[in-house]
Amino acid sequence: MSLTSGGAKLPIAPGQGRRSGSLPAGKFIVAATVKSQLRNNAIAIISLVVALSSFSYTAWRTERSERNRTTRQAAFQMLVALGEMKQVVFHGHYDHDSVRGNPRTGWVYVGTIRDFSSAMPAPVPAKAEVLMQSWQSHWEGIGTKDEDADAVTDAIDECRAAVVETIRTLR
Repeated sequence: MSLTSGGAKLPIAPGQGRRSGSLPAGKFIVAATVKSQLRNNAIAIISLVVALSSFSYTAWRTERSERNRTTRQAAFQMLVALGEMKQVVFHGHYDHDSVRGNPRTGWVYVGTIRDFSSAMPAPVPAKAEVLMQSWQSHWEGIGTKDEDADAVTDAIDECRAAVVETIRTLR
C-alpha cells in the first residue's frame, strides 16, 4: 500500500494505513508517528529528565562538599600552625627562650601557614602573605623590641581571624 503526496508515492508499512480525518492533506505520516511516540513515551522521557537532573545536582553537591572539606582541613591545620607560631614569638620575646623561641622554627611555621593558605579562599592567602612579610621584617627584633613582637603577633591574629571567619561561612 502507498500514499501519494505532491505526486510522489510514500510507502506505508502494513498496519499504518490512513484513517479518515487523521491527517490533513499534504502532511506526512512521520509527523503523526513522532507525535504519537512522544505521547506514548512521555513517562520515560520525564523519567530521563528527572534522572539527569538528579545526577547533575549530585555531582555539583559532591564537588561543593569536597571543596568545603579541603578548606576545613586546611583551616584547622592553619589554626594549629598559627597557635604554635604565636608560642614561638612568646617564648622568644617574653621568656627569652632560645630553644622554644627559635626563629628557625618560626620560619618553618610561617612557611607552613603560607602553604596551607593556598587551599583557602580570599582573604586568607593575603593575610598569610602579610604574616610572611611581617615575620621577614621583624623576626630579628623578637626578644629585644616590643614593636617587633607586636607586629608579628598582630599579623598572626589577623590571619587567625580570617581563617575563623572562613570556617564560619562553610556550608
